[in-house]
Amino acid sequence: MVSKESESQYVTFALGEEVFAVEVEIVREILDYEDAFKIPNGPDYLLGLRDVRGHGVPTIDLRLKLGLSRTVPTPHTRVLVLDIPLSDRLLTLGMVADRVFEVVPFRRDQIEKAPDIGTRWRSDYIHGVVRRDTGFVVIIDLASLLSASDTAMFSSAA
Repeated sequence: MVSKESESQYVTFALGEEVFAVEVEIVREILDYEDAFKIPNGPDYLLGLRDVRGHGVPTIDLRLKLGLSRTVPTPHTRVLVLDIPLSDRLLTLGMVADRVFEVVPFRRDQIEKAPDIGTRWRSDYIHGVVRRDTGFVVIIDLASLLSASDTAMFSSAA
């Protein structure tokens, strides 16, 4: 039997053909996609504000933040509303995903470090990688992905 301390629950989602995951503890809710209220002069990955239960929540296109092509919404597109713990506060953020799959447990011994590809590339936002029969799942550390200027901008936008 696996102890609860040796595994964690993750929400898996797709960006294109790739599968990513975030810890279930930071996922407040998952919503159908709606266009966000645009914020002038924001970076391209900041889609704008989304009304979530009466609060304006900054919403990002994670595909653009990761250097991929812009999300083209489909009936499967979802927004994960996340409460991301930062060093000085909790940041509520909407994140667009092409599709959300499931909540799945991963044991600590299943999670491998980000691979070394021999060149410098920004992988500090990758908490780890899990091998599955269908390929890999990349576990994202959103607090590491977002820069201090990103988080300051999101706070002022909300």
